[in-house]
Amino acid sequence: MATKNWLLEALPPGLNEKFAPDFKKVFLERGKRLHEPGEVIKELYFPLDCALSITLTMVDGRTAETGLVGRREVIGVNAFMGGRETTQTTYIVQIPGNAMRISSKVLRTEFDCNQDLRDVMLRYTQALIAQISQTTACNSLHRLEQRMARWLLEVHDRVEGDDVALTQEFLAEMLGVRRAGITQTAQKFQESGLIRYRRGHIQILDRPGLESSSCECFGVVRDEYDRLLGEKHGAFPAAQRK
Repeated sequence: MATKNWLLEALPPGLNEKFAPDFKKVFLERGKRLHEPGEVIKELYFPLDCALSITLTMVDGRTAETGLVGRREVIGVNAFMGGRETTQTTYIVQIPGNAMRISSKVLRTEFDCNQDLRDVMLRYTQALIAQISQTTACNSLHRLEQRMARWLLEVHDRVEGDDVALTQEFLAEMLGVRRAGITQTAQKFQESGLIRYRRGHIQILDRPGLESSSCECFGVVRDEYDRLLGEKHGAFPAAQRK
């Protein structure tokens, strides 16, 4: 089965073919909510060219992003990480596009009996935990300019092309800041030639410049993903295969 999801490409030989009848390619509209707090996770999504956010909402209604999932990843790992299949977080489509959807029951059944699949998924879970942990520290310690540059780079790594369909209002919600702050930072980036912004779209013009403006968190998380899952296409070094 042809795919552009790097985690799917890291699955043990033959497993994609075995799962082929259970996968369904779906288009996800921006803003679609794939999972609500307390719900049983019935399906997992492997993004192909879309980006999904893991968000958490406080009692007062404020929301912030705690994790980002794109073509390197899958959303819904809680479904096979123990007896509890619910979470307090929401899964929402941030950048519209295509994904491969599969029943959590199908993946869980194979996870329980296939050591190679468990190895891939546990490595990915470790990478996701690293991302969430780094984001927690980043949100507390780093300036908005650094965080926004990092966020744009994270999205750029997870979608096709340099053009990101995104509103400032949505970006403000994901970063947990006021929209005015996003507007000022976007203007600064545009004046510096890092991005071009027009209504509902951000075009990445100078990736090295954005990396210079970002905090160290982008590089730390990228290196951890590469260490655990391989630099591209999710291919593990042969010595790490069991």
